[in-house]
Amino acid sequence: MGRPTKVSGASAPDQAAAQSPTLGSYVYGIVRAHTKLPSDQHGLGDPAGEVRLIEHGEIAALVSDVDVTAPLGRPDDFYAHEGLLDALAAKGPVLPFRFGAVLASAEAVEEELLGPHHDDFLSALDEVEGHAEYVVKGRYDEGAVLTEILAESPEAQALREAIRGRPEDATRNERIRLGEIINASIEAKREMDTNLLADALTGLFTQAVMRDPSHEQDAVHLALLSRPDEQERLERALRDFGQRWEGRVTLRLLGPMAPYDFVVAQA
Repeated sequence: MGRPTKVSGASAPDQAAAQSPTLGSYVYGIVRAHTKLPSDQHGLGDPAGEVRLIEHGEIAALVSDVDVTAPLGRPDDFYAHEGLLDALAAKGPVLPFRFGAVLASAEAVEEELLGPHHDDFLSALDEVEGHAEYVVKGRYDEGAVLTEILAESPEAQALREAIRGRPEDATRNERIRLGEIINASIEAKREMDTNLLADALTGLFTQAVMRDPSHEQDAVHLALLSRPDEQERLERALRDFGQRWEGRVTLRLLGPMAPYDFVVAQA
């Protein structure tokens, strides 16, 4: 048996409700014990549960009660999950859980999750202390990147001329081949441009992860583990680099957010 569970900020009715067979403890992530929770942040579910801490030693789980008989997965549920974690990541270290982690009770959170993994979680919190995740997204201008590809590929130029003004049915094979060339070229450009940008941002992040593209015209989709106090320098570096790509790639920076790409805990 673990030590008695300490539920930070939970009233007697909250604790009694947690014993209901239809209620479980939804786990958002792990933070340090005694972390101050934002007063304006609500949990997921309908109705939204009150977010609280279940503490064990030097760490704590972010939890709220959820009805285990009701499905999760509404857009509002995802927003509540990420919104809470991102709000805390801007103020201190947080280990995000993947969406949908539910344990049977507050006691299970402590005895099955926090107790057995206390030291591992604490070490991971130490590693991300003072850091948050930022995501750099870049999107090619469709016309500009197509002009580049045609200029670089005689075959693409010839195919473009071959299909010009002709019906789709009569040029099906040519259109398929041209599409293959364009897609392969964009993939190659995406890898090269992502590496160029990462090199230009060296010194402004401690780790980087190349994310899968979210759109066929993505030029860059890069996750960075950076210090929030370096955000202004990061923004300035992106603006400077973006001038080199003006009219070709549009860049934007998202964050700070929880370090989803660098340390995601699972219940």
